[in-house]
Amino acid sequence: MLPNASLFTFCLPTAATPLEQQQGCSSIPLRKRASLTKPDGTLDIDQAIAQNVATINKHRQNLLNLQRNTGSLPQGWEIKPVAVLPSNVEARLNKRHIEPLTEESDGLLWADQSRLEYLIHGILSAGSSDLWVPLSSCTDPACDSRQKYNASQSSTSAKQYSTFSLQYADNSTVSGPIYKDTVTVAGVTAINQTFSAVTALPATLANSNRDGMFGLAFPAISNMSADPFFVTAASQGAFRTNEFGFYLAPSGSELDLGRVNSNRYSGSIEYQNADPSTGFWQITGGSISIGDTVVASGFGTIIDSGSTIIYGPQAAVEQLYSNIPGATYNSTMKLYLFPCSENVPQVSFSWGGSAFAMSAETFNLGTIDNGSTCAGTLVTKESAGLSLGGDVWLLGDSFMRNVYSVFSIEKNAVGFANLA
Repeated sequence: MLPNASLFTFCLPTAATPLEQQQGCSSIPLRKRASLTKPDGTLDIDQAIAQNVATINKHRQNLLNLQRNTGSLPQGWEIKPVAVLPSNVEARLNKRHIEPLTEESDGLLWADQSRLEYLIHGILSAGSSDLWVPLSSCTDPACDSRQKYNASQSSTSAKQYSTFSLQYADNSTVSGPIYKDTVTVAGVTAINQTFSAVTALPATLANSNRDGMFGLAFPAISNMSADPFFVTAASQGAFRTNEFGFYLAPSGSELDLGRVNSNRYSGSIEYQNADPSTGFWQITGGSISIGDTVVASGFGTIIDSGSTIIYGPQAAVEQLYSNIPGATYNSTMKLYLFPCSENVPQVSFSWGGSAFAMSAETFNLGTIDNGSTCAGTLVTKESAGLSLGGDVWLLGDSFMRNVYSVFSIEKNAVGFANLA
């Protein structure tokens, strides 16, 4: 399947050599992925529970990778048991497999430069480091409708002597052999890029439109102990600037590779130092406020575009919701609920400079109880079972939708700017 070129815009200079031709920047439109909020404004409770389980297990695996790759974990962090999707929730989600899919995952171009060229719909995650797509020999039903990698059709394919495996909430796995090949994303090429072409996909992915995973974090949390695409391409001089920017919105979202898009933000970008040794895009010195009340400060923050829900330490999250009259905790959904009639004070994050506020829309995951009760996007790490220790917070796209976010391996920093 050849890509529709109109889906992508390139800013590549004309030059003589292949490397010079690819050196530049590209903007990738991001299609709307499955939302926790239904079109009628209600919360998709089963999807919220499933995403929470998936986030827990993703970062559990990240910590296993970090421990294996570096020999240790940050102080206070621990590897907890695999989270399991409740059987009744799994059964209801499985019934959706036969229903038409109305939403698409993030879109990106994944290509083997020598022969293959696909339009792959995958999850672009700044909280993961690995790239995987289905292998042509995958016979799982979940592989049926997906674009697949055929190693025999690539003259540059090289199978490695190791395998890739990730465990999911129903104890099934995504797994398969590891390859190296030429990978191109929106016209930017990484030679000898490590990735997995998986032969097993769990049934829990059968109702997902995504073909694979495209990780944008650091090598320390790679399951394959390999450089992610962006690191490989940057080391080969593929970009004008070694950074990428996320603009997330109800429509017109995009990933800017090798540049920042000045049309997407106003003012200046405020950068905060990140430590790549943890594998995450993790910055320090964070604070959170609700209205004029500072709830917590001096904490670390992991920025993860692959998650929606925001996770923080229990004491701070409980204090925040104490400022919302009528707020309660629901142990089944593992979410905080509050009366939709309440005028919730604005929640904002800061890292010592500007305060970046969340809109009422991004703070609210959706309504329940006939629209009288709203679900907040902030939850506690402890009740959810997220194994990121200490005072570290995890900020997903509920926060990122309020800012233009820049991830720079040139500066080892994450930057935020107010939207234009």
